[in-house]
Amino acid sequence: MINISKAWYHERAARVRSRSGSDCVHLPRTIACITHPTETEIKIRVASLAATAALLERNGFKIRTPRHFEVNLVLDTPDNSLRARGQLLRLRSAGDRTVVTFKGAATIGRHKSREEVEYEAGDFSAALSVFERLGYVARFRYEKHRTEYQRLGDPGHIALDETPIGNYMEVEGPPEWIDSTARKLGFFEADYLTVSYGRLYLAWCAERGIEPTHMTIDPPTA
Repeated sequence: MINISKAWYHERAARVRSRSGSDCVHLPRTIACITHPTETEIKIRVASLAATAALLERNGFKIRTPRHFEVNLVLDTPDNSLRARGQLLRLRSAGDRTVVTFKGAATIGRHKSREEVEYEAGDFSAALSVFERLGYVARFRYEKHRTEYQRLGDPGHIALDETPIGNYMEVEGPPEWIDSTARKLGFFEADYLTVSYGRLYLAWCAERGIEPTHMTIDPPTA
């Protein structure tokens, strides 16, 4: 067990924060980092992944993270207190990474902006067990294949998502960059979506008269 005094923690965090802009504490064989950015993004539904990937490449985007499978669990208290406040707690398995994310209440305009606090955990199952023992339960599971793109020098990035309810391009970065990039790619404000995959899934189920469960690539059989 590692015993850290509060004074040591804050002194160490202050020194690292002054260099990196985030709260990072370096422990023996461990690096724990917490970032506090504001996430601003939109989604755009796309018909063809291959055509969209080619469009990105023609505009100078290169693959930042190759195609990988993601499992996302949205966690909440039994009385859905986080959802009632417009907040989100998510546990994600993406390739060999496990990421814990908290998102604050969203501001919806042309884009969706919200506080995002995120860190990497060592093990998905262990992280889930910790939250379950704290009283959180998995409310919604959604899966997708994702490929991430970025252009050299750009302040934002683009993800192509293959989901059970269609293909989407997620554009994340400063608002002005989102708009200018979308226009260069041939998309306009009318194409923007600012809802979550959970709400997109509920709308997809309602259109088809399907009882919502989870948005999985291979739905479990009874």
